[in-house]
Amino acid sequence: MTEEVKLKSVVGPELAGSIDLPEGEIRGWGIFVHGFTLGEDSPAASRVSKQLAREGIGMLRYDNLGIGDSDGDWGDGSFTVKVQDTVRAATLMAERGTPAHLPVGHSWGGAAAIAAAAEATGVRAVATIGAPADSSHVERQYDAVMERVLREGSHEWFVGGRTLVLKRAFVDDVHQARLHDRLGELHLPLLVMHSPPTTPSASPTPGRSSVRRGTREASSRSRERTIS
Repeated sequence: MTEEVKLKSVVGPELAGSIDLPEGEIRGWGIFVHGFTLGEDSPAASRVSKQLAREGIGMLRYDNLGIGDSDGDWGDGSFTVKVQDTVRAATLMAERGTPAHLPVGHSWGGAAAIAAAAEATGVRAVATIGAPADSSHVERQYDAVMERVLREGSHEWFVGGRTLVLKRAFVDDVHQARLHDRLGELHLPLLVMHSPPTTPSASPTPGRSSVRRGTREASSRSRERTIS
């Protein structure tokens, strides 16, 4: 069963969301943070949230600015806005008496989930799926238009079957994000999930090794904690 909800973005427009209600015994609640230009109905968001609900963990998933049924302009968002809207989603869950102990983030949403965890109400653990070790990883998605955005202030960008407007403020905000600092300050259990690499490598990338090291340290400090 799914419950439709609304929440206000930190920049004003109303965001549309759904809560996949837990089946059977309630084991906890969480938030799914979707990827860069995806949405609450993307395969990752929908399938993971519904499976967790079947396992007794209710999940809120919502569309970011200008995506799906949410109001606003995608170009007015940024990494900072995505993080703060995740915090607002956690506040919504706490206010309805179902505090979200587990943010789960896919791709760029994983980076946002880590960054939001320190501020969000009630978080006890974080899980990421295919998340970059640095939020600037998304720059390769709009590399072809970035020079023009920096020169003109904004530019239309066709991605995922839709045309979005990429703005300089968005690009600048990504440049200023410091995910490694947030990771070092997390002090919570962190589950990092990646698919196997497509080509063998003699040594892991610096970002990925840092994430694994942070995961081990966080897990060793918090083995006795649960999200139930």
